[in-house]
Amino acid sequence: MSAEALGFSGIVALLILLVLRVPVAFAMFLVGFLGIWALNGWNGAMGLLSSETFTLASSSELVVVPLFILMGNIASTTGMSRQLYNAAYAVIGHIRGGLASATLLGCGGFAALSGSSVASALTMGKVSLSEMDRYGYDPRLSTGVVAAGGTLGILIPPSTGFVIFAILTEQSIGRLFLAGVFPGLLLLAIFVITVSIICWFRPEAGPPGLRRSLSEKLTAVTGALPILLVIASTIGGIYGGLFSPVEAAGVGAAFVIIYGIVTRSLSLSAFWQAARASVVTTATVMLILIAAHMVNPFLALSHVPTYVGEALIALDIPVLGTLVLMLLVYLVLGCFLEGFAMLVLTLPIFFPVVLQMGIDPIWFGVLVVLTLEMGLISPPVGINVFIVKSVAPKVALADIFRGVLPFWLAMLVTLGILIAFPQISLLLPNTMFN
Repeated sequence: MSAEALGFSGIVALLILLVLRVPVAFAMFLVGFLGIWALNGWNGAMGLLSSETFTLASSSELVVVPLFILMGNIASTTGMSRQLYNAAYAVIGHIRGGLASATLLGCGGFAALSGSSVASALTMGKVSLSEMDRYGYDPRLSTGVVAAGGTLGILIPPSTGFVIFAILTEQSIGRLFLAGVFPGLLLLAIFVITVSIICWFRPEAGPPGLRRSLSEKLTAVTGALPILLVIASTIGGIYGGLFSPVEAAGVGAAFVIIYGIVTRSLSLSAFWQAARASVVTTATVMLILIAAHMVNPFLALSHVPTYVGEALIALDIPVLGTLVLMLLVYLVLGCFLEGFAMLVLTLPIFFPVVLQMGIDPIWFGVLVVLTLEMGLISPPVGINVFIVKSVAPKVALADIFRGVLPFWLAMLVTLGILIAFPQISLLLPNTMFN
């Protein structure tokens, strides 16, 4: 069997294993290790495994992962996420669809702490779904808002999706974090507009909540100041050149821990649980990255990226057409595969083409992460939909998927805007580094 045939066979085998629900890291490790063994011998496979594992585990850049995850877990434990939701609820909850919009704002704020779409959907679902149910919101709107709003966790920095992309493509984590700020805010704004449009055509879907007095609004907003300060200090510190991403993660994690101690909202047992959950999530990410560094050399040895790149160039379509074609592949794969698996499977193939065609890699990273977000609410996998289902067991799964459809379309509109106007993504990173 030729090297190219072995490479494509490995990709098919990996897809089959993922469809069979074999854990992502183990599926990639198995295919990558066996593929390198077949192409480069047992010693080559074992040598690569030992060297890549040590190199990756000793990378200082990856310290950002456990620190930001810990920051998000402790923020959830101390109730900072609820305070952010309460502030948004107090300010706009009295308008039609206001509770849904407040949930989206809460998701956006919590995303800037946790970097996790699943954590954002789970946390804000527990906080907001009961309130929207109490005011008679259409379950399709309420669950759709939580599922879609949770996806902001992978786009608004800090984002584990950007960290994985940066490691796999050797790009700057700081530049990617800054590149996600304006697209994240744009998507959040379009989500809020989508809620307004839904409530315009179906007023019964989002009845108004209670109108709060000015003093109640000020009290609620004051309660959200700590979480806003954390967001401003971490992202603002990176933009201002005060912190590297790792240092910003350390500052943010320290701040939320000190806040929890001062306000007595963080007990020793709660801290232990948050730390333990952070270790488990970090270990999962590290296993995926180690496995990815087995798959990538296998694909390189099989010349699959070169073959695909030459095929795309031979099509003789414009650069924009090639970019759209690659994003369509991500949209289709997002219906069946988990986001990190898509990155590991596709970036070794697509990224050389991106560089060869002169596509800005940071811009490409933002577009790819946004398409990963769309996969989080796309049937039949749609992991965020299943997370919301676990919080709202009485709502039919089909109704939740119907509820996320307008927001999926809103994400498609956002993707089109970001393709048409690359500077939305590139303004902050180019300003910072130039």
